[in-house]
Amino acid sequence: MKNERLRGKTIVITGASGGLGEQLAYMCAQNGANLYLLARNQEKLDRISASIREQYNVKCTPIALDVSKYDHIPKVFQRIYDQAGEIDVLVNNAGYGVFTEAGEVELADLEGMFAVNVVGLIACTKEVIPFMCKRKSGHIINIASQAGKLATPKSSVYSATKHAVLGYTNSLRMEMSQCGVFVTAVNPGPIRTGFFQTADPDGSYLENLGRFILNPKKVADNIVAAMLTNRREINMPSWMNWVGTLHTLMPNTVERLGRKAFFKK
Repeated sequence: MKNERLRGKTIVITGASGGLGEQLAYMCAQNGANLYLLARNQEKLDRISASIREQYNVKCTPIALDVSKYDHIPKVFQRIYDQAGEIDVLVNNAGYGVFTEAGEVELADLEGMFAVNVVGLIACTKEVIPFMCKRKSGHIINIASQAGKLATPKSSVYSATKHAVLGYTNSLRMEMSQCGVFVTAVNPGPIRTGFFQTADPDGSYLENLGRFILNPKKVADNIVAAMLTNRREINMPSWMNWVGTLHTLMPNTVERLGRKAFFKK
């Protein structure tokens, strides 16, 4: 996907050591953006960054960061501002899920999902808000989920975190519109990434999804195309988003008709 708006811009991506984050990094580099890649795994980040620099001749800096370690976040973003001077796009991609029934959720998993998916995302966003507002430009992209629109069995906590992300993003969008900063929520359905190694270790959910699972390259392509444009949401696949919209209008009917499919986790 060609997006000339990205040439020479500085883009920060969390959760960039694999999956969707890695695909976004390569596509942004193809468009001439300079990158800061954040994730817990320094070795993977180093490998991806070296490959990007070699292929696309852009600046690409890997920085190890666990977004659930909130006190580390300001130091990392200060380092980026000291080196780059500005951040044009922040992609809050870091996140994970554990699929289990509500009565069996481990408190450690509950705390972990909220720490990474919600509080870590908000903490990273807080680091760019004053700078983007001062410049009156920038783009904050939050990777939420269709689970933030339509909760299904065995994803109660994960869905709760993504509902929180959408609520935060919708409020943030209105606030940031006053200073010309774009805010976009990305709501993908299931993507074929390493996410399911944790969420679905036995592979049954992926097997049931079959051809409906999204290709991470296609999702990344849509996100990169929208960067530095005033796009409210990116919803994929469209049919799943329609189910979520229909659920808002007729929740009892959707839950009754979709009960069998919803339990295929």
